[in-house]
This record gives sequence, structure tokens and C-alpha cells, in this order.
Amino acid sequence: MELLVALDNSEPGWAALEYALAEHPEDDLTVVHVADLTRSGYGEFAHLGTEAMHERQRADATELFDEARERAAEHGCEITTELLVGQPASAIVDYAAERDVDRIVVGSHGRSGVSRVLLGSVAERIVRRASVPVTIVR
Repeated sequence: MELLVALDNSEPGWAALEYALAEHPEDDLTVVHVADLTRSGYGEFAHLGTEAMHERQRADATELFDEARERAAEHGCEITTELLVGQPASAIVDYAAERDVDRIVVGSHGRSGVSRVLLGSVAERIVRRASVPVTIVR
């Protein structure tokens, strides 16, 4: 089975990866992270420019993927990683459809504070748009 794990640098995101590694060790796991330039901090585009923002997000994703590979190795698994660019929910759903993924695993939310009580908007959009089963991990 082909599993797609959507990973951000949040506790539920890491829980989603751990779940996939523990429950599907024999399956093919692809871990994706989405670089979303629309989520940059105030003034970053003006100060750094688009290319610098892309480079910063690529570097952050490299660190995230290195950690994901280490965690996979602890489970005796190998993973494939892919950096996507765009709106997270759309990029994840489109990637899954293009690659004939059998299931998407995603953390319940990537936010903190009061909004942690609710299902994250990205996870909700993935559930609504995906044509394959979606497992949401808290």
C-alpha cells in the first residue's frame, strides 16, 4: 500500500508520522511537506524576496526530512520525501491523486493555543477533497 504522510513541524504532524511508521511498517511511505509562501511573516517578502523565502523554506524542509528519516530508521523503515509548493491541502490532495496514493495520514492540526481544540483547517480540507481514505492523528 502507498501511504502519504503530510508532515509539518508540529506535535500532531510528528504523531502522524509515528503512527504511519508503527502501523504500516511494510508499506511504502512518502513524507511530504508543503512550502506555502502565502504563510510568510509580515514583511518577509519585501525584506528577503521570493527566492530567499523559497531557499529558507527548502532549508527548513531539509531539516524536517532529515529528522523524519532518523525516526523512520528507528522503526527499521525507509521513507521517500517530497517538498511540495502551494496551498497545503490542495498540494497534498493533488499529489496523492497524481501518485495513486492509497491513504493519506495527517496530523489533526498544526496550530497551537485555543485553535488546538478544533480540527485544523488543512486537515479538514484534505478530508473533504481527498478521493482516498484519510487518517487523522492527534
